[in-house]
Amino acid sequence: MVDIYQKINEYRKLGKDLVLVTVTEKEGMGPADIGKKMLVTEDGEAFGTVGGGSIEFYAREKAKAVVKQRKSFSEKYILNNRDVYVDDGEVKLDMACGGKATLFYEFVGPKQYLYIFGAGHCGAALAKVIKPLGFHITIVDDRQVVLDQLDDSADIKVKSGFADYIEKNGLRDNAYVVVCTPSHTNDYHVLNKILEKNIKPAYFGMLCSKKKIAEYLEKAYETYGKDIDLKNFYSPIGLDIGGNSPEEIAISISGEILSVYYGKSELNAHLRNPGAKKKVRPDD
Repeated sequence: MVDIYQKINEYRKLGKDLVLVTVTEKEGMGPADIGKKMLVTEDGEAFGTVGGGSIEFYAREKAKAVVKQRKSFSEKYILNNRDVYVDDGEVKLDMACGGKATLFYEFVGPKQYLYIFGAGHCGAALAKVIKPLGFHITIVDDRQVVLDQLDDSADIKVKSGFADYIEKNGLRDNAYVVVCTPSHTNDYHVLNKILEKNIKPAYFGMLCSKKKIAEYLEKAYETYGKDIDLKNFYSPIGLDIGGNSPEEIAISISGEILSVYYGKSELNAHLRNPGAKKKVRPDD
């Protein structure tokens, strides 16, 4: 018998999104007994059962939508129809038992996935600040000695060339990306790879001064055209909270990421906005 909670622990360590489906109510006849559970992974793999038949097939398909929405909810099913359709908020399924059942779809996963390119002072501080806020963090750096100095704030630590990581692994849809490598050349390579592959992060930003970002954008428009989508690109990165230590910069970036996540990204405090004060990376 599969231990569903052990599976949850295993898959979360791998950075996989999951949906735990639980039968919470039952009326009349039917195979969906209260308390039955089924775990569905983002890849469609399933463990456990909520009763089999049409309700289980429907629940597995519904779980795919839950992964995309990243939200939990309940849904009621009537198990006595030949066709599948929704009426008055209840889903009517092709089953003959004639009862009713309610399933609770619980999204099990991080708020979102954050990729940090650069494990130096600012990257390490950012991981430490934002880890308790529910993000799954991958840090990429080509320096093993720097990666070895990190604590357990990062879920995944990868020794790799910065742009090479994206070339080989890609990035998750709607992920959050912070670029703070040891040099602007590496920063530019990461950003170019995102544009080249037409990746659409929910947020991506680079730690640099307004002068440096202006130089980069001029070259990017020349290379990729004036129509490149940079609405989710933030640089200079962070909110204008003052302070220039790695820890203060990390708080600034974390605040900006949360403002995007919670739909507050029109705030005037973003450093990328024209009226904001100039902020530079510590080595600028």
